[in-house]
Amino acid sequence: MKLEFTVNGEARSIEVDPLRRLLDILRDDLALTGTKEGCGEGECGACSVIVEGKLVNSCLVPATQCAGAEVLTVDGLSESERGEMITESFALMHGAQCGFCTPGMVMAAEALLREQNDPDEEAVREGLAGNICRCTGYDMIVDAIQDAAKRGKGLW
Repeated sequence: MKLEFTVNGEARSIEVDPLRRLLDILRDDLALTGTKEGCGEGECGACSVIVEGKLVNSCLVPATQCAGAEVLTVDGLSESERGEMITESFALMHGAQCGFCTPGMVMAAEALLREQNDPDEEAVREGLAGNICRCTGYDMIVDAIQDAAKRGKGLW
């Protein structure tokens, strides 16, 4: 199938198997390797991307669901002022250690901050549901997202 969609603001058109996972298309075909494969079952959130404004696990999304869609990956987000603000806050608040879960956490933060520009702790924890971190601990990640919200007023 010819998949036509927009990735990180750029129109893309590639031939793919219709049931191929979005994660594999992003990493293997488009060389957008910021999105990670963790569990491959939609349990960990390392592969989180935003499709049509919604946070999704790209390991669960078949190519057919992406036809005509707008997809934002951590690679594209990192090139924006909002992405820089979030990653700076993760660094300042010690919200990342090994970095494996960080791309998914950053995408979850972006999705949350698009909906709520000043989330309280409960809202942040709910926004992170489905994203697993084994190293850092969620308190520092929550602090990082709240820091990004405060420092980035008006960006979301």
